[in-house]
Amino acid sequence: MTRKLLIITADDFGLHPAINEAVARAAQARVLTTASLMVGAPGAAEAIHIARETPQLRVGLHLVLTDGWPVLARSEIPDLVGPDGRFADRMVFDSFRYCASVRMREQLRAEIRAQFEAFARSGLSLDHVNTHKHFHVHPGVLGEILRIGKDYGMTAIRVPNEPLWFARREKPASVVSTPFLQPWLQLMRQRLQRHGVNCNDQVFGIACSGSLDESRMLAILERLPEGVTEIYLHPATETQDPIAQSMREYRHVDELATLLSARVREAIAETNAVRCGYTDLWIQRRPNQL
Repeated sequence: MTRKLLIITADDFGLHPAINEAVARAAQARVLTTASLMVGAPGAAEAIHIARETPQLRVGLHLVLTDGWPVLARSEIPDLVGPDGRFADRMVFDSFRYCASVRMREQLRAEIRAQFEAFARSGLSLDHVNTHKHFHVHPGVLGEILRIGKDYGMTAIRVPNEPLWFARREKPASVVSTPFLQPWLQLMRQRLQRHGVNCNDQVFGIACSGSLDESRMLAILERLPEGVTEIYLHPATETQDPIAQSMREYRHVDELATLLSARVREAIAETNAVRCGYTDLWIQRRPNQL
């Protein structure tokens, strides 16, 4: 019999002290089940310390290949980063460049491995892998992650497959874009299956990225489907300055309030879902059932 398995994730763990504090609070509240760690971000060391002190929290690798900090120095990946040493926020342009340039693919491969290495040095158990802004939907990027990840015990990757009813509710234009992505996501799922890598059945959080408040969470839980569902957020405590320029409109504090909400805890209980991390899927379901 199919069961409801629920993974609730905080992305961008390590990006900022306000995010780290929010993850710690939400994990203690027993609603948050996993966090995705940015190993090259300014607050990564603090995040790793929090994770070690919070054994119930599963932690995965949030690979950053756009709009963020790499692990390698600019001299090692000069074609991937700008003068400031950061990845630019230009995924479509870079997607074509990765296909066209052997040199860029070699640098990309080196950076992905360096981030896996940095996670391994943390001593944390690798629960899952995903990428900042879901760059792993790019077939070439996914291929490198699959090849490198097997060397580090990777067992699960997020598939950004958001149900149409929710995507359309949050962004009406998704009625066109979401079905367009389905063939790509199906190919992605098939590649993961061939490599013995677990994944979710559906995810919530794409169409309302940065604004998954209590009402949206309750709407999701009311219609929680069977199978493996991941709900991801970007919680943070109050801070004066934007955590990142690309997040100026994010309602981080509201998302933290969602994770601390008594109504949300009650709604989760009413779903009879098993709260878990990706690592637990090997116990709950066999990989070929995903």
